[in-house]
Amino acid sequence: MRRRQNFLLFAATVVLAFATCRPARAAEPYHLRLGWVVTPADLVSVMFTKPGLAPHAGKTYIPELTHFAGTPTEMTALATGELDCAALAYSTFALGVENAGMTDLRVIGDEFQDGVPEYHTNAFDVRKDSPINTVEDLKGKVLASNQVGSAIDMALRAMLAKHHLQDKRDVTIIEVRFPDQKTMLKEGKVDLITAVLPFGFDPELLSFSRTLFTQHDAMGRSQMIIHVAREGFLQQHRAEVVDFMEDYLHTLHYLTDPAHRQEAIEIVSEATKQKPALFESWIFTKRDYYRDPNALPDLDALQANVDLQNKLGFLRLPLEVKKYADLSIAKDAAQRLEAAASH
Repeated sequence: MRRRQNFLLFAATVVLAFATCRPARAAEPYHLRLGWVVTPADLVSVMFTKPGLAPHAGKTYIPELTHFAGTPTEMTALATGELDCAALAYSTFALGVENAGMTDLRVIGDEFQDGVPEYHTNAFDVRKDSPINTVEDLKGKVLASNQVGSAIDMALRAMLAKHHLQDKRDVTIIEVRFPDQKTMLKEGKVDLITAVLPFGFDPELLSFSRTLFTQHDAMGRSQMIIHVAREGFLQQHRAEVVDFMEDYLHTLHYLTDPAHRQEAIEIVSEATKQKPALFESWIFTKRDYYRDPNALPDLDALQANVDLQNKLGFLRLPLEVKKYADLSIAKDAAQRLEAAASH
């Protein structure tokens, strides 16, 4: 079930605030439809909560956000024209190009990366009192994944394949929303969960669980989530997307600046409706995912991730990811932000 969050009230307030000091525009700002999965990993879910974080919002574009349970359903919305820009997993992107025939998909920026040296990698957790001590011990067990085909799901299946285990034959993988996985593990309804951020640092989860393996163990460095849009849309609305990407970078730089640390924690706390203590020890530090400061994805890591999908049989054919990347938008946004900062 998707939960739609439209930030129209915020945008309208910004527009009215500038109406008295700026000439009237010929047309209403474009309604930019954006998808996200997890707060605050998907930065788009927090960048419109504080006026000023996204300076172009409400002026050249009005953000309309839609929440998804996983990136596969987000990709479907992109395919059907319900979304303009999506935050897709490496796995979903490749399946979209190959299986769905969306050869016009373009990677336009980095969201975050997993397993970068000295930074966070996702954990796959079992209960502390569980007899499961090796991947082989998962045979006959029930494993939780947020959605078939998602990035974390692919990492889980990659690790199983390394140990000659398959879904339905050796294990049972069921779909469980990230927020519900802790309870399922605690109650013994599943034997392993995918503990992504921020859920992986939940004190209650840490009190009764332990890590069996990590995403880095399963597949090395991952270009976990990428900003993606369709080429036809980019040709028509490139200016608005550059503005959005500049706002994204402005938000990223502001929240990761040590001078704004306490405010960043408060912003994330408000956006998630969770206590600040849940984020204080890790958010926007090296205990968090790595985010490229210029929003440039690691295309070599992305290629390695997609190659693994092909090797494991999840993709029928090899895929050359650089053919589907347009990094000019992120580069233009970074140059504009740098120029603005120098004045």
